[in-house]
Amino acid sequence: MATNMSDELPVVKFCSENLKSGTKEWVFTMKKVREALEDYGCFVALYDSVSAEVSSNMFDSLKELFDDVPLERKLQNVSEKPYHGYFGQNPLMPIHESMGIEHPILPTNINSFTNLMWPSRGNDSFRGSVTTYAKLVSELDERVKRMVFESYGVGNALKSHMESTKYLMRMIKYRVPKEKEMNLGAFPHTDKSFLTILHQNEVNGLQIKTRDNKWIQYHPFSSSSTSSFIVMAGDAFFAWSNGRIYSPPHRVIMSGNRERYSVGLFSFNNGIVQIPKELVDDKHPQLFKPFDHQDYLRFYSTERGQNSPCAIKAYCGVGNSLVDMDTRSPLLLH
Repeated sequence: MATNMSDELPVVKFCSENLKSGTKEWVFTMKKVREALEDYGCFVALYDSVSAEVSSNMFDSLKELFDDVPLERKLQNVSEKPYHGYFGQNPLMPIHESMGIEHPILPTNINSFTNLMWPSRGNDSFRGSVTTYAKLVSELDERVKRMVFESYGVGNALKSHMESTKYLMRMIKYRVPKEKEMNLGAFPHTDKSFLTILHQNEVNGLQIKTRDNKWIQYHPFSSSSTSSFIVMAGDAFFAWSNGRIYSPPHRVIMSGNRERYSVGLFSFNNGIVQIPKELVDDKHPQLFKPFDHQDYLRFYSTERGQNSPCAIKAYCGVGNSLVDMDTRSPLLLH
């Protein structure tokens, strides 16, 4: 773990055709990824598989979705899973509006969302942009996890992990605050996902808190040949790693006079997350019990989960665990 934290986030390039498991470049990049996630809980990924065109098409689609679709139709984006449906019109965060597509890797899910938003005509452009984007970013998600798993010596566990992985794509708009209106787009929070991959337009706002309690402003890279992403560990990754990986608090503070659009691909597990036995030893006693990732989402949506200083420790931390108790609560929608 780094003792002197930089004011700049680590940058990792995923731009080489030679970046294959077992090569020197793979080992070098794998080390950078693990160190970044342990020290900062995140890093900037330069990823040329998502071209400037793919990125531009995705943000054009977001603008069309938020600006052209009427509110009554957006409100139909509901889910039984917490934090998966529409969120907006909230007086605590008036400039924030977001929607979700569950597991956009499946064309049927993208089709269902598209037909819900544009019932009379569909929207082939939106459908195509999301399909292409989700496929490419999910490949980055798997590559990052492969590096971390291999680095910890548990590469053989990746296959079953990925088979149980489900994604959520959240599309977010932060409008320009009105006069005397609060400019907070998102309260400080940690993600409840396993891994989050965030992509934004050129409007800044995302701030990330380091281990030594400093807020770092993220400035996206601009290039005609590659796109930049924030790859961020969620609470589930923190627990899975037995506390080695940091799940960083982050927030959005708006400034200036331009709207901010962002899209996040969040990975969750359907089933029980097990802490690998290889990550438990005398120097690293087990900190977390195995836990149901979806049930953790439900716990976090309760009052107790919201008020816990560290929800994942309250839910499944050894010596402070709720996983053995009958505390499951009804689903609450975000």
